[in-house]
Parts: sequence; structure tokens; C-alpha cells
Amino acid sequence: MRDRKNTTVEIAILGVLGAFALLCLAAPQLLRDREPRQLLSVSVLLRDTDSSGWTVARQGMEQAADELGAELRFLTLASYSDSGEQNELLLREIDGGAEGLVVVPADAGALRDALLQRDGACPVVALESAVEGCAGVVAPDNALLGRRLAQALLEDWDGGGVLLLEPAPGCAGVVQRLEAAQAALEEAGVPARRAPELPRGGLDGKWVLAFDPSSTQQAAEWKAAEQRAFALYGVGSSTAITAHLEQGTIAAIAAWSDYAAGYLAVRQVVESTRGAEEELAPLAFSILRKEDIYAPENQKLLFPIMSSSGR
Repeated sequence: MRDRKNTTVEIAILGVLGAFALLCLAAPQLLRDREPRQLLSVSVLLRDTDSSGWTVARQGMEQAADELGAELRFLTLASYSDSGEQNELLLREIDGGAEGLVVVPADAGALRDALLQRDGACPVVALESAVEGCAGVVAPDNALLGRRLAQALLEDWDGGGVLLLEPAPGCAGVVQRLEAAQAALEEAGVPARRAPELPRGGLDGKWVLAFDPSSTQQAAEWKAAEQRAFALYGVGSSTAITAHLEQGTIAAIAAWSDYAAGYLAVRQVVESTRGAEEELAPLAFSILRKEDIYAPENQKLLFPIMSSSGR
């Protein structure tokens, strides 16, 4: 009986010693795992005066940052599309230790010149417009988008000239959309002219094309407030733009996933800091009309928050 008791005690002691040995071996790894992860510092430079129009894209950026270990810093401009101010911010962020940047260029050429001043300092990914010297660009095929938007108008066209809302000349990607749309209209024999904004005294035609979300929303809001009858075709998938599409203020939009754009931009810049070079395919986009809003394939595009909460 005593021998059996001694054996049981010995086994228990050996078990405790074994567990202690395993704990000693695992403790350094456990302590390392508990150490806070060093986050990559990424600055996001918009060309707008606030980030309200980038809410969904920002959610995509923050999701990518959370998954990939980055900390985001969002910066806006005092004046819309002020390339001088944007370039000052860019150089300040690089000199301040930013390890990567995501930029919506106010002027692609000016941004290229600014990057040359800090050549190779950190990876920069551009949204909307390709910029020489950047690690990548996240954008739809801008020329194809412009042609497709013009084709949507041509399906409805029954005569009269088309007004093309002209973006700032430095917004290279948006300018590509306009130029492709104008070429498509002229090939179809439809007269088109450019203007920096809607003429408040009245239009000499009943067709308007806008090529970026900001000008699309502004034109839709003015049309609704002034009860104008022109047909508006634009770009974007924000809540405000979708509401104007549903109400009939906008005839058709070119839309893509802002969430995906934001996510891909941050993923691209983080991977570039780690030496992974990957050329992204152009963002997929769709031309949508009022009747397309609630089609199942468009739910995640136009209502990304509701779609994700319903999973």
C-alpha cells in the first residue's frame, strides 16, 4: 500500500515538474506575443476640405490598417484641390516620419514634382489619378468610364447640346473621363462643350455630364433646389448621390466600391513598405440607373454598411 502511495506521489511530482518545464519554454514566446505590435505610420492626404465624402473609403482604409498593422492619419485641405497646400502637407508628413502615404492628387504633375524632392523616401499610392513616381494607383479605367457614361446619355439623347462639367486641370484621372466622354459624344454627332460649373442663369441644353462625386453631388443638389429639368449623368456611390439617383434627380451614375478602393490603397502602400510589388487591376465599375439600385448585385456597392451588418 505504501509503495503504491509513493508511486502516486512520484507521478504527481513528475507531472508538476513537466508542466513547469513546458511553462518555462513557452513563457518567452507568450511574453513576446503580449508586447504591443509596432504600427506602420501611414498618412492619407485628401484634396477636399473635409473627409465627409470619403466616409466609405475611409472605412475600407481602416479595415485594411487594422488587418495589416498600420496607423492612419487623415489630412484635408483648407481650400479645395489646392495642390500647393497638398504638396506642403506631403513633404511635412514625409519629413515627420510617415512610412507610407495614400494621396488623392489635387494636381498629378505638381505631386510628381514634390515626390522628386523626397525621391524614395517612402511608398506613395495614388487614388483616382496615376502619378509618376508612385508605388501604385487605385482607380477605375478612367477613359473607359468616360465612354460608358457618355453611352448612357446617348441611350436617352433626343437632341440638343451636352454640357461637360470640367474638373480642375490637375485632376488627371477625372480629365481623362471627360476627354473620353467628349470624344464619344462627338463621334455620335452630339455637340458638347465644357464649363467649370453649371451656368446659374440657365442652360442652353438639357444634358449635363459630371465626372467626379463632388461635382455630381453639387449639380444634383442645385438641380433639386432650383427645380431644373436637365438630365444629369455623374459619378459616385455615396449615400447622397444614391438618394438623388433614386429620386430621379440623376439619370445614371458610374459607380464602384469606395470601400474596396480605400482598402486596396492602404494594402498596396503597406505591402510596398515591405518590399512586395503588385500592380493592381483597374477597379470594376457599373453604370447604374434608378431601377438598378436594389438589384442584389448592387447592394454591397451602394449600401456597403448595411450589407456588412447583414452578414
